[in-house]
Amino acid sequence: MHPVATGAGSSAPPGVAPPDEATRREAAAALPGGTYGRLEDLAAWLAACQGRAPARAPRRARAVLFAADHGIAAAGVSAHAADETAARVAAVRDGVAAVCRFAEAAGAGLRVVDVGLAAAAPGDERDDRAVARGSGRLDVEDVLTEEQALAALRSGREVADEEVDEGADLLVVGELAVGVSTPTAVLAAAMTRREPVAVVGRGSGIDDRVWMVKAAAVRDGLWRTRAVGRDPRGLLRVAGGADLAALTGFLAQAARRRTPVVLDGAATAVTALLADADAPGARAWWVAGTRCPEPAQALALDVLGLEPLLDLQMRAGQGTGALAAVGLLRAAVSVTG
Repeated sequence: MHPVATGAGSSAPPGVAPPDEATRREAAAALPGGTYGRLEDLAAWLAACQGRAPARAPRRARAVLFAADHGIAAAGVSAHAADETAARVAAVRDGVAAVCRFAEAAGAGLRVVDVGLAAAAPGDERDDRAVARGSGRLDVEDVLTEEQALAALRSGREVADEEVDEGADLLVVGELAVGVSTPTAVLAAAMTRREPVAVVGRGSGIDDRVWMVKAAAVRDGLWRTRAVGRDPRGLLRVAGGADLAALTGFLAQAARRRTPVVLDGAATAVTALLADADAPGARAWWVAGTRCPEPAQALALDVLGLEPLLDLQMRAGQGTGALAAVGLLRAAVSVTG
């Protein structure tokens, strides 16, 4: 099993160094030799990320969710109302959302950051990082300006730095956004050179009629990305969104800060693909939590060489799938002792 790719690359600025390969080999040599299957590979990877063998259980796991509204939601691409995102953010901040219970079970702190809600939601001022109030409709216009896209990337990097500086040794990422699977599908198709029909899933549980509306939006959005090709920053500006840009910046910066991350569903997998293109070698610092039904996730993880730790077919998003897998990382450490 290869939970992560082991190669390194470079980017400017700065490059991303891989986890410690010598430590990984040392940790692997002390393991039972296959008795615990993929848990042993996970234990060796975590040791390499920590630079110590044997690995220790994460002491401060943190889940970060980025929230934004997507203009394309108004086109009716989701089973949920376009204005539901703000209610989801409020539920998390009030501690009553399902993801709050997932975080508690995983022993992880939970933070939600507003990078693009149409209207600000009550909460900690430091987590109001909105670079735009909503976004454009990806099928007919760029979703962000260049300045907004760069600001969202920067916000993601800053949040990653804050979490690591405050002691996080394991990060979990997710998104809070109605309609996010539509831009996610566009980005996946653009990065993997696939046709819209290959990337459009059922998202929030849509029926055939809504699926056709969504497929048309993805087709039109993909057509509009031709001018930027597979440039990550250009794609985020044309057809991504503030939350997806922030996720991209967060993932790249976490890798630069040598901190392991558990990916969630399709949105985090596709932004990981963008982050690794923008900062080659970053993929070595990530594992995929669980498989979801969205084809965009499968395409992105295939390119990244990541095999999900679980196959729960969860479509809830919001970091729940990744949080469900945190227990496996804790269990992996126990196989060494």
